[in-house]
Amino acid sequence: MDHVQKQEIKLQENKLQEIKLKDEQWQMLEPLLTGKQSDPGANAKNNRLFIEAVLWIVANKSVWRHLPPRFGSPSTAYMRFRRWTECDFWRQLAQSGIEDAGLARTLDTIVAYSDLYTRRIEQRLLRKNQKTIYKSTIAAAKAVKPVRRLPFAVDESTLHWVGLVTA
Repeated sequence: MDHVQKQEIKLQENKLQEIKLKDEQWQMLEPLLTGKQSDPGANAKNNRLFIEAVLWIVANKSVWRHLPPRFGSPSTAYMRFRRWTECDFWRQLAQSGIEDAGLARTLDTIVAYSDLYTRRIEQRLLRKNQKTIYKSTIAAAKAVKPVRRLPFAVDESTLHWVGLVTA
């Protein structure tokens, strides 16, 4: 990537919305997040940066691969967002009784985005299942050989009935 392309990317990033947490908001939010040093298991490298990455995605209605490099790896941020969405952690944060109205609105926005994300995933899975069912039905129909009908055999019992019906 040359110097001109880097400048163009910086200009594009500047045009996009930026939502940053205020220090007071972060102090209210930090104790509620997972991945702190005191938590068991893996520790998060920078919860604040991750939250701001999610806010960038939500505010710009962008895809994860367009996440600016200052937020770290887009795939790492996406997978973490996905895990937090699947366990409904965003909703728990929003319902945790945060008194800052701006932070509460911000969390509600993230919850709405995660709900939209969940609906999209469910719709994709439904379409995938319907497509699989359709393909298997078509394959089963192609596998069945049509039944050949034998010509009508005339025997004495049939003639007897024909004679009764026509008489």
